[in-house]
Amino acid sequence: MKILDGYQEKNLHFKWSPENKPVMDIEPGETITIRIPDSSTMQIKRNFTASDMRNIDNSRVDAAVGPVYVHGAKPGDVLKVKIEKIETGNWGWSAIIDNFGVLSNRFQEKLVIWGIDKNEAETEDQEFLRGVKIPIEPFLGITGTAPAEGSYGMIPPQNFGGNMDNRFLKEGSVLYLPVNVDGALVSFADPHAAQGDGEVCGTAIETSCEATVNIDLIHDMHISYPRLESFESVKSSYMVSMGIGKSMEDAARDALKEMIAILNGHGFTAEEGYILCSVAGKLRISEMVDMPNFVVSMALDKDLISR
Repeated sequence: MKILDGYQEKNLHFKWSPENKPVMDIEPGETITIRIPDSSTMQIKRNFTASDMRNIDNSRVDAAVGPVYVHGAKPGDVLKVKIEKIETGNWGWSAIIDNFGVLSNRFQEKLVIWGIDKNEAETEDQEFLRGVKIPIEPFLGITGTAPAEGSYGMIPPQNFGGNMDNRFLKEGSVLYLPVNVDGALVSFADPHAAQGDGEVCGTAIETSCEATVNIDLIHDMHISYPRLESFESVKSSYMVSMGIGKSMEDAARDALKEMIAILNGHGFTAEEGYILCSVAGKLRISEMVDMPNFVVSMALDKDLISR
């Protein structure tokens, strides 16, 4: 199995662009393992305090590992990424940062260090969130293909993916991304040990990880936004659409329209899809802090779709 090491500078990039040079090439259907640093790109250390954060170079935040060139991928295809395994580091961090988050500039800056085991995370500050243990459910905050043209920063999510911070993107899920350039040029970043919907303070439990993913191609499928298959428990399996827009309302509408399109592909009329989403859909704020774009997801039980 090929291993892509994100701890080597040559394997990182700090913008989304069709000009990024691939650091690995694979055949469709290959499985690779990716070593992914935390969202600070290894700048935050386990012994840091809030004052140390002021020395962080923000131009190096959310470095992506890649891109990976997928042979045979052409514009108009769909990249299918199955997340087979995610193993987090043994510690992580969360932070309140000035000018960031839903309630920006209302609290003093704070850095929280978490100890992580296989099942839960607990703060290493005995007085902050004392006795609170967060169940571990790791996922990749960033997965994206290259845009057709232009250059984009790492933080705002885009229609080609990127910083979606969608906790449905966990081990066992399948992500579908639009291919906009030859080879797709897919990259990975921003592992989270756990996160609530919305990531409201601007950070999850940020950590490093080793992720094993299978990357395949679909030629007879067209999508405008990322979509995925995921679950919340062994008894629930979801098809999930996403909308990414400059307002929460626009993102929600796009997520809804994408789900109606998915349902149409399964034989439902648009009107049937609209009603089904209203009576059984789960509309989720997935990410609302990486402005100017927001991510809203619509999840629908796959048993309802495969009637």
